[in-house]
Amino acid sequence: MRPRERRGSGEQDLFRSRLDQVINMDHALAKLARTIDWGFLEEKFGAVYADGSGRPALPTRLMAGLAILKHSYNLSDEVVCEQWVENPYYQYFCGEEFFQHRLPLDRSSMTNWRNRMGEERLQALLQESLAVATKTGAMKPSELSRVIVDTTVQPKNITFPTDAKLMNRAREKLVKLAKKLGVELRQSYARVGKFALIQHQRYAHAKQFKRANRALRTLKTYLGRVIRDIARKIDGDPALETKFAWLLSLARRVREQERGQRGPKIYSLHAPEVECIGKGKAHKPYEFGVKVSIATTLKHSKGGQFVAHAQALPGNPYDGHTLAELIPAIEQLVGNTIERLHADAGYRGHNAPPDYKFKIYTSKQKRRVPPQIKREMRRRSAVEPVIGHLKEEHRMGRNYLAHRKGDLNNAVLAAVGYNFRRLIRWLRILLRLYLAMLFPPPNSLPA
Repeated sequence: MRPRERRGSGEQDLFRSRLDQVINMDHALAKLARTIDWGFLEEKFGAVYADGSGRPALPTRLMAGLAILKHSYNLSDEVVCEQWVENPYYQYFCGEEFFQHRLPLDRSSMTNWRNRMGEERLQALLQESLAVATKTGAMKPSELSRVIVDTTVQPKNITFPTDAKLMNRAREKLVKLAKKLGVELRQSYARVGKFALIQHQRYAHAKQFKRANRALRTLKTYLGRVIRDIARKIDGDPALETKFAWLLSLARRVREQERGQRGPKIYSLHAPEVECIGKGKAHKPYEFGVKVSIATTLKHSKGGQFVAHAQALPGNPYDGHTLAELIPAIEQLVGNTIERLHADAGYRGHNAPPDYKFKIYTSKQKRRVPPQIKREMRRRSAVEPVIGHLKEEHRMGRNYLAHRKGDLNNAVLAAVGYNFRRLIRWLRILLRLYLAMLFPPPNSLPA
């Protein structure tokens, strides 16, 4: 059933004061709440609901507001829900007229809402952040025609994968599931399996690799015995075979995969979608997560360097082969034609559409580079601090959202939080300038 959207009623309450009479309406969050076009977001997000009977969905302004606050201030779902109850500015931003002493939703509703909206509709939040930036003067619409594109890795919330840890963990999960479903095993290998894992770690640390490989083969043997034992016990029982199917397939893949093999591998049992992406950097040669494309404006606007587009790229594609999909997506999001796109050397040999063949400039390019383009190419590295802020302050540095949907959603929401954080700072600066004009400091008297 469609949500009952919140509208300002203007009603008074004899025993309660309205929030707009209590809080400072010149606060940056209050000004931002009045600037956002909530009707546009309600139209975009309301398309997933159908008219009919049942419990109405939660209001769009409440859910979208919580998502913006969560990624703007780098908060978890639990913390943003706790602070919503305590902070009147958060409640006003989410559409409340009176102070509420109880949260009108469960924390899991935020997860369900994100998954229901999906990456495609969450892009509306990013689009609205750019619209607010142009509306408040933080950015000019013409600045969206020249962009910088780069890729980074969004790491998943997993431990560093090793063959020994994966095999031991697969055995533990199989034994736990068998115990839960009442399947009696000949042996669980709980004590000796843990001992073999500790041995492997100690031998590997001491660089005694022959002994470490012997301990690894022991762990592999224990996992294989548990797999075969479970397969024998559930043979002929369709219900048990269905419940064990997914975990058994993961365990077999973990046991059979070899170092250096081509194709997808398992790096985490609770997040099998994780990919190993080689960075080639000394401090972090490999990262485990998903590749993300980030596009920012070339010019540093008055309000800062805004993110024009963000998208997760599963499958670890070559950077240059992503432009055929990214350029139309960026233009559709910003509502502007890209006149010029700057990228690093990783985009050489790109597959951009034919119309953009002479609009793409890569690092160290020598041909077709007039002096004006050379000056612009010095700004290409401006995307790097933006990526740093996205990772450190807006939850892209470690993705806690589950499954492939979580990878896609977190990349977009991190960019949304970054842009709205720039807008909050811009509105705060505007307020200071406005107050300075109204109340100029007294002229100092000559000595």
